[in-house]
Amino acid sequence: MKKLSIIVVLVALVAWSCGDTRRSPGKVYMPDMAYSRAIETYTSLDTLHAQGINYNAMPVPGTVKRGELLPFPIAQDKQGELVNYELSKQVANPLPKMSETQSKEAERLYLVNCGICHGAGLDGKGVLHTRTDGSEGPYAAAPANLVGNPTYVNMPAGQMFYSVTYGKGQMGSYASQLSTTQRWMVIQYIKAKQAGAGGAAAPAAADSAAAKPAVDTTAKK
Repeated sequence: MKKLSIIVVLVALVAWSCGDTRRSPGKVYMPDMAYSRAIETYTSLDTLHAQGINYNAMPVPGTVKRGELLPFPIAQDKQGELVNYELSKQVANPLPKMSETQSKEAERLYLVNCGICHGAGLDGKGVLHTRTDGSEGPYAAAPANLVGNPTYVNMPAGQMFYSVTYGKGQMGSYASQLSTTQRWMVIQYIKAKQAGAGGAAAPAAADSAAAKPAVDTTAKK
């Protein structure tokens, strides 16, 4: 009889616990980590901020994509200054000599991003300035002749990278279109074409151990 009473009590407890199903997981210590919030692709940042979501679609400052080169160590000059532009001459191209496959990819990147202005032959006769039929294109200013103008033939790779990264004159920045590695690939491609065209490019100052920036010019964010 005593055992039967114990069994009845246990059955009653089980039945009671099953009937009182918990509908809430309780409090979570770090809900943002426990439950990731889905972000719609085209949701505006203002909408997210209004919902209390601190998201700006930008990587954490200082982070570098795996397999990517370190960022350019020279910051952009302030308006009207040329100090860092001159210092950029001392930065050498960090890429080793490209393979044939890499050279073909560098050529493709050049044609897609640069050839429309500077021309497939790097002679400044891109279709935005000179049409294939000889007529003038919509862009009146002549782009730089990268193989015929000594200024660009002798321009150090670092200074060329500065111009591509931050923009120079009427050319805008290509930092959002090309990664750091891709920009260096394009510049190595240009330098190879300049050498093949008979240009004697001046060696980058960074090739010597003594040529280093005297001041810290890295971007501070």
